[in-house]
Amino acid sequence: MLLSRISEIDCPTEGRTGSGGGMPINEVRELRDTVVLISGATSGIGRAAATLLVAAGARVAVTGRNHDRLEELKTELGADNCVGVTGDIGVLDTSARLVDAAVSRFGRIDSVIASAGIGAYGDFLSLSEHDIVETVTTNFTGTLWTLRAALPHMTDGGDVIIVSSVAGVRGGANEAVYAGTKAAQLVFAGALDREYRERGVRVTSMCPAGVNTRFAVGRGRTEGDPALEDFLDPSDVGAAIVYTLTQPRRLRTTQWNMWSAAEGA
Repeated sequence: MLLSRISEIDCPTEGRTGSGGGMPINEVRELRDTVVLISGATSGIGRAAATLLVAAGARVAVTGRNHDRLEELKTELGADNCVGVTGDIGVLDTSARLVDAAVSRFGRIDSVIASAGIGAYGDFLSLSEHDIVETVTTNFTGTLWTLRAALPHMTDGGDVIIVSSVAGVRGGANEAVYAGTKAAQLVFAGALDREYRERGVRVTSMCPAGVNTRFAVGRGRTEGDPALEDFLDPSDVGAAIVYTLTQPRRLRTTQWNMWSAAEGA
């Protein structure tokens, strides 16, 4: 199981048995009763993360554009574990309402997962103005608004996980705008990690390659293009998110690059 995973880390041996400074220890942080705010939670990676976090004992505040899917998720996770608001993450008011709901219901925010995103694919000049503006607003501006609203409430430190993409590391053809927003997330995450490190906030970028979701098809692609069966499952990325949140405070993981075995690096 993920939460009982034993890691090999370098640590002092005082008060322990065994030899060597690097030794297997079962030292994971409990997630029970922690409060995690998640954008883009009604499908894909965000939904998988919300489900796994609640299973680990966390409570979540979630948002998404689709009201019916949001209500379905709230029912699935249980009223005691979940609060949510419907809205467009590219609008600052949505993040403000989500933070207010989380603090009113659970009293605090311990961690934030910024996972809202869309993809518009195709030759750069073929994309409409609407496609470009919506992609930038959802993927990058939405990340800014989520954290601008949440960070003032993370006075005891915590974790910020930004779901970026391998596309932000090495953009491919027909995804210039999408890749640009993901690269912007990566640079923002690195700067924010340095800015808030002394305040006890860790910032991690999750950079999966293809993930088998409706999002992977996006605009400008068709079913079967790409081959979704070769992609990661949303739960793979969700599990990596949970694992990151359970790591001891002395550790920092600034970036995960993830591919499926079939897709390769």
